[in-house]
Amino acid sequence: MGSGQVTSSVPSEFRGKHVTVAGLGVSGVPAAKVLHGLGAHVTVVNDGDDDRARAQAAELRALGVTVRLGDGDTLPEGTELIVTAPGWQPGKPLFQAAEKAGVPVWGDVELAWRLRGPDAAPWLCVTGTNGKTTTVQMLASILKAAGLRTAAVGNIGVSLLDAVLGEETYDVLAVELSSYQLHWAPSLRAHSAAVLNLAPDHLDWHGSMEAYAADKGRVYEGNRVACVYNVADKATEDLVREADVEEGCRAIGFTLGAPGPSQLGVVDGILVDRAFVEDRQRNAQELAEVSDITPPAPHNIANALAAAALARAYGVPAEAVRDGLRSFTPDAHRIAHVADVDGVAYIDDSKATNTHAAEASLAAYESIVWIAGGLAKGATFDELVAKSAPRLRGAVLIGADRALIRDALVRHAPEVPVVDLDRTDTGAMLQAVQEARRLARPGDTVLLAPACASMDMFTNYNKRGDAFAEAVRELGAR
Repeated sequence: MGSGQVTSSVPSEFRGKHVTVAGLGVSGVPAAKVLHGLGAHVTVVNDGDDDRARAQAAELRALGVTVRLGDGDTLPEGTELIVTAPGWQPGKPLFQAAEKAGVPVWGDVELAWRLRGPDAAPWLCVTGTNGKTTTVQMLASILKAAGLRTAAVGNIGVSLLDAVLGEETYDVLAVELSSYQLHWAPSLRAHSAAVLNLAPDHLDWHGSMEAYAADKGRVYEGNRVACVYNVADKATEDLVREADVEEGCRAIGFTLGAPGPSQLGVVDGILVDRAFVEDRQRNAQELAEVSDITPPAPHNIANALAAAALARAYGVPAEAVRDGLRSFTPDAHRIAHVADVDGVAYIDDSKATNTHAAEASLAAYESIVWIAGGLAKGATFDELVAKSAPRLRGAVLIGADRALIRDALVRHAPEVPVVDLDRTDTGAMLQAVQEARRLARPGDTVLLAPACASMDMFTNYNKRGDAFAEAVRELGAR
């Protein structure tokens, strides 16, 4: 079934309702089709008026949907509900007008939640600054290993509307949620949820760290079974304390150390559960070995523990945790081992687009030649460099904001040799890899963990990672 069709079990409250969909794209087009299929009078407003927008508009107009391009700020007359793309900022004039008129604003996640049927699959939700996609994919792998019908959906790229309204039925859904999506999902109530970590990100959108954290914390509201938090990140535990949950819902911590009662952790290379066992004061359940996790970097072990906690909250047996982690393969550009050349390992973590992700990546290796730089998005690098300085053999800097990283290296790691590449052409990555090879010694790791966005030089972090891998392969071929 396509996104435009709905089953008879879906509520008819939208029939005849005047709904404005804010934004075309991956969420707006499916939302407009679903609402039109429910009998709503749909108007789509969009800031842009480019070729892609015009093509999407033509598709929707053919169905009978009104589309207004080039004006996303004016509230259409008679609007009773707005369904917005998650990235639209709360301060936009459209939403200010909606608030003044008493018009509610939902995201596509909220719409999907409200359209769930009476026997809908429960949601196991994951958010956090870094690690969301990997954790959700690990969780889905574990659930599948337990014989459950499931899918990894949400911010991961699979539409929740398709999952909720499609013909396929699920036992449980593994749901990745961004802070944007949570901001626009006021009535979402998960079976269980995890906040993996909190670090400054998207502050231009949220306005402050406090507002960003509060939106992340919405994932815990109304949880029924477990609120999973990171023992090493007190801010995540604070969000659990502040959440209004159902009676009997438990706080479950995960830690890279030995777990206390109501926690999952690691003992002698074994992932251990002291939360979902009888007599958790004295008993523990072995779940898997650290060697079952690919790659076994510290932050990825933390991701596995969070996924295991959510799966165990759903009642999954220990063997399924082990089997699911063993069969899981991470996406490209997430600590991906590209090759060994002359005794040096080359690792692609182009997905490390902020300082928090880069810090986790750098912590996974002992002696590193670091390739970093790009668009800083307002970030500062002093804390990252100060923590990572003892591991750095050298650094090769690329991209528009590389001076910010260079200055932090001068302040906190003045003995580390730095190569500053003042070029943004297609050959820049090849030169960066060649310079890194010159600085590296056998046993070192050349690590692409940019701590920055890629769009100054590349279309996205995938293209940046591909350029790195291609440059490494060229080294090996010589």
